[in-house]
Amino acid sequence: MHTTTSHPTEALNEADRLMVVCNSCRYCEGLCAVFPAMERRRLFTDADLNYLSNLCHGCGACFSDCQFSPPHEFSVNVPRALAKVRGDSYRVYAWPRPLNGLFARNGLAISLIAALSVAAFIVGFAAYRDASVLFGVHTGPGAFYKLMPHNTMAVLFGSVFVYSLVALTLSMRAFWRDISGGAPIGGLRPLLQAVKDAGRLRYLDGGGAGCINDDEEPTDRRKHYHHATFYGFLLCFAATSVATLYHYFLGREAPYPWWDLPVVLGTLGGVGLVVGPIGLLVAKFRRAPELLDEARFGMDVAFIVMLMLTSVTGLALLVFRATPAMGILLAVHLGVVFALFLTMPYGKFVHGLYRFLALVQYARESKTGH
Repeated sequence: MHTTTSHPTEALNEADRLMVVCNSCRYCEGLCAVFPAMERRRLFTDADLNYLSNLCHGCGACFSDCQFSPPHEFSVNVPRALAKVRGDSYRVYAWPRPLNGLFARNGLAISLIAALSVAAFIVGFAAYRDASVLFGVHTGPGAFYKLMPHNTMAVLFGSVFVYSLVALTLSMRAFWRDISGGAPIGGLRPLLQAVKDAGRLRYLDGGGAGCINDDEEPTDRRKHYHHATFYGFLLCFAATSVATLYHYFLGREAPYPWWDLPVVLGTLGGVGLVVGPIGLLVAKFRRAPELLDEARFGMDVAFIVMLMLTSVTGLALLVFRATPAMGILLAVHLGVVFALFLTMPYGKFVHGLYRFLALVQYARESKTGH
């Protein structure tokens, strides 16, 4: 007879209870990776539950299919239970951990305050040096650096980027050590399988039918919005990387002509980061409330909004960069980018990284059988 493991939080205890019920039923084993991974276990540690929760995409298919979902006395609601554990996992593995509580409680407000504060700093910096620069018309290579010298800009944004990178790396390290028991990845095969599964969002389809939204009619829209957001982000990152190479290795300064590679990549990525986040916001507000973790709703929305604002301000800067509005638009865009980097290690962004590591672990388990 199974004896439920004692866990430090109510969310973990509830997830443990549901995994025991699901392990006895196994009706949903073909829907996603969560249930085959669950079936390899009889007892569920905290690490197991954090692993399973980050394998979950919250598509809602198991809730719709389950014969024990509310109002049944077993009250099985796996998407909500795992969403709560998943949200808690951002705090459990965060570095430095104390900061996560601040962002979790006031995600959107903190992000917007940080963005506006940095924008105000840049505007004040430019006005102090030469107030006429703010509303002047600047064109050609180096126009952006009339507002703030490149080296100053590089130090400011390089610092927050390095901080974000260090925080994310240490968080991922802690998560992997916990879910794998400190085991090595085990070669390229698990990594390549995880890249393949993550790249096509293999399990965000409810076993092929699609996501459950505000009714019981499954669709693929949420999957498409995730794709637009993910690949839009990658294109924008590629644009920034190419621009960095241009600056340091070719001696070419921004802004670049509309047909140049950084602008083309950034524009395509920017469109993706408008369409995708808008779709995800609509889908989030239309989702059945019984599938949501209301406690994390604010931080999830904050990340989506900041991604969208990064794109909207960047596209506006592209359109109006040869006008007197360029100075203010550049300051606002840089402020939003700064806030995005600052909050990334403590919100929804880390789920993408934890989910990838969970997929690596799933590939390892599938290969070894344990």
